[in-house]
Amino acid sequence: MKHQATPYLSFNGQAREALEYYKEVFEGESLSIQTFGEADFPNPPEIDDHIMHAQFKKGELFLMMSDSFPDHEVTTGNHISLALELESEEEINKYYKRLTEKGSPIMELQDTFWGAIYAKVKDPFGVIWDLNYTKQQ
Repeated sequence: MKHQATPYLSFNGQAREALEYYKEVFEGESLSIQTFGEADFPNPPEIDDHIMHAQFKKGELFLMMSDSFPDHEVTTGNHISLALELESEEEINKYYKRLTEKGSPIMELQDTFWGAIYAKVKDPFGVIWDLNYTKQQ
């Protein structure tokens, strides 16, 4: 496997503030920011300007982050996950099956509105994995 696990940080409405903080501390840049309001997905209007997905980069340091949905409060222990961008549908199915044999799905393997197959799984040690395979357009 040649994948790099990327830290994915989750916040209770402070993702934009955290992104600005990391830009200042590490002197990096935002590669992309998408708000909940920009997404083709139903969400409560009070989170329209919250970050649904953002990317930060400085050299080899790469982070992804988002704000949580109102009914999914972030606490210490579930605020960091490891994201894997996988190379095929077969590969994401294989890792999802293996992780859920002893772990538990947080979000079942599914097609998404962003053109990917995605799942979120907590392994038996409490580590949360975001599995994503972006379909070829």
